[in-house]
Amino acid sequence: MTEDAKAQVPEGSGEVPPPATDPWKGLRGVMAGTLVLEAITVLLALPVISAVGGGLRWWSILYVVGLAVIMFLGAGVQRRPWAIPFNLALQVALLLGGFIHLSILIIGVVFVAVWAFVLFLRADVKKRMEAGQLPSQRMSQA
Repeated sequence: MTEDAKAQVPEGSGEVPPPATDPWKGLRGVMAGTLVLEAITVLLALPVISAVGGGLRWWSILYVVGLAVIMFLGAGVQRRPWAIPFNLALQVALLLGGFIHLSILIIGVVFVAVWAFVLFLRADVKKRMEAGQLPSQRMSQA
């Protein structure tokens, strides 16, 4: 813990010390990486739609490629306070892509499960941080 952080928490006050490192930085990286992998997966559905789904139409190409581009761009805005609602809106848009082909719907269901796990991890990190149980918080108390 830095000297500034030690000065912020009086000894014996019962307050939880702030973590020495930013725990949200890693979670933002996970969310950005998930969006990039999701965009790649969505783009990989294009050949499936073309071969199995009866061919590509201009609107299906526009929808799938546009959604993937928005996901790639969304990976860069994970610091914003609206990042999580944005990510969840992308999942809704992906699920709505089921009207193009079943494969898009299946990709959407898989990634909804992934995002549910990411939100579970976020809640767990928040709970541990408030309780002072993060490794960087425990090391500073020793």
